[in-house]
Amino acid sequence: MQTIIPSLISDFSMTVWQNYATMGRRFSWRETDDPYAIMVSEFMLQQTQTNRVVQKYETWLAHFPDVQSVADAPLSEVLSLWNGLGYNRRAKFLHEACRKICQDYGGMLPCDAERLDALPGIGPYTARAIVTFAFNKAEVFIETNIRSAFIDFFFSEAPAVSDAEIVPLVEQTLDRGRPREWYYALMDYGAAVKHRTENPSRRSASYTKQSQFEGSLRQARGAILRQLSKNGSVSLVEIAATEKIDMERLFSAAQKLSEEQLIRESNGRYSFC
Repeated sequence: MQTIIPSLISDFSMTVWQNYATMGRRFSWRETDDPYAIMVSEFMLQQTQTNRVVQKYETWLAHFPDVQSVADAPLSEVLSLWNGLGYNRRAKFLHEACRKICQDYGGMLPCDAERLDALPGIGPYTARAIVTFAFNKAEVFIETNIRSAFIDFFFSEAPAVSDAEIVPLVEQTLDRGRPREWYYALMDYGAAVKHRTENPSRRSASYTKQSQFEGSLRQARGAILRQLSKNGSVSLVEIAATEKIDMERLFSAAQKLSEEQLIRESNGRYSFC
């Protein structure tokens, strides 16, 4: 494990906390310790900016207030409410995770990362984030803003910084007395850094630039699901006419969505599974 001198840890901690005191952000999911609500926020925040999540999160919790309500709903209802967030497999995984939680844990989220990690759509990061934010346990994890915070402070000149180099620093600087708030502060520091300088995460070894949305398969996928949410059943020809997307991309997107068991085709028309 890379060891850093205590004074540098202290300087980093002070910098993060000072930024949080003046620039800390407020979100609804930070105002609760309900494990289900926090799980929903973590699913929504995967690969999606916070400003796109805020309203959808409130709408979701008003419609699905607990694990059981999601588990009892048909997938079509879950996907319809998710519409607009993108990466719709997350909604399917959330639906499956809620059913598994009801089946195996009586509707109560387990409070350890290993059992959470075994649920659909919950990987190592999401499991540890849920445990930290819902149960205030000191877990070690990394995401894009955390990555930016450490690269900016400890690797200011280094290119291609690996997560293997960052994770030991996350562990050594972790405020184990108040981990939930520390991670909020850490993420907000990383977000602030991106606004005042070039995004440090671009110097991460794992950095990949997201492909352009216009003209992409993601755009076609979103169009199909949006039209299904509005109409229940629709043909690709109808989607092409409404959304102005070429048939080749729509067909490829529909095939992929069918393979993922999000939609199904019958007599040339598509509907939710």
